[in-house]
Amino acid sequence: MTRRVLPYRAPADNVVSAGPWLLIVEDGEFPLPDALPDWDYQMDLRVRRAVHVDLDRTRRESGLPTDTALMLSAVWTATGSNLSGPAQHVRMTDTGTNTVPLDFTLRGADLGGLLLLDTALLLADRRDRSRPSSPRRAGSVLWSDRTAVRLQGDAPQFPMAVIDFARTSFPDSAAWHLQISGGLESATMGALLLLVNEQNVVTATAFQNASRPRPVDRIVLSAVYADSARVMVEHALGHEEFTEESDFPEGSLGATLQSLFDQLFPGQPITDIRLRQRKSPALFASDLQAAVKIFEVS
Repeated sequence: MTRRVLPYRAPADNVVSAGPWLLIVEDGEFPLPDALPDWDYQMDLRVRRAVHVDLDRTRRESGLPTDTALMLSAVWTATGSNLSGPAQHVRMTDTGTNTVPLDFTLRGADLGGLLLLDTALLLADRRDRSRPSSPRRAGSVLWSDRTAVRLQGDAPQFPMAVIDFARTSFPDSAAWHLQISGGLESATMGALLLLVNEQNVVTATAFQNASRPRPVDRIVLSAVYADSARVMVEHALGHEEFTEESDFPEGSLGATLQSLFDQLFPGQPITDIRLRQRKSPALFASDLQAAVKIFEVS
């Protein structure tokens, strides 16, 4: 962990002993990995860890009175959704060493990309009468660490909803529909929505099992990914202003589509891809199947 230089006294790192983050699933718990290859937006994440805090040393080494209230805080950030928020706060006024259990669930619909879990020991309240070198503002960080988890999977990485297509304008027997709205400057999370027909049992079940997919589920998810990629590629190519030189805001639909093109067609100019798609759409469809590696499931 990188040690930050703070404008006030802070204790040594070893005043806090933090256990590893654990991922809680139906079958039990296991250490949170660096990446979750089967994650999708339907999968909520429940995580927990135990944090041991030596309160007496923390106060003494920070120059704080023995009755100073401290706070252990857990905060999450998801780069894919550009969302973040508090996960859990625990106020501590005791002495000695406290063991704090952190245990919370994050909604899959709020996540995506890189999930950052920050744990910090903070000054709980503002102290107006403190030594000049001691922390005084509420929220002053005395210790912190960060864990990163890359969320990825067979399912497309954007919001989705399971609905009854019979109540929509979509064909009753269709299995899914990727909805794209807004311009290329729009935020990806608001521009893309994958709709899954709850009446199509095979597809709906595949997404329900996305965290632990069966072989048949992997095939269905691969087909959905391939079709969604096709819709996104065709949508991008339909905008003449969409090129590799276009400067789209981070987190925008345009930036997401540029990233998709880099992944599917590395090193190929978008102008050439657009020309190939217009001159020979059938051959281009086969090129796209190869690019997304359809049905290459483990």
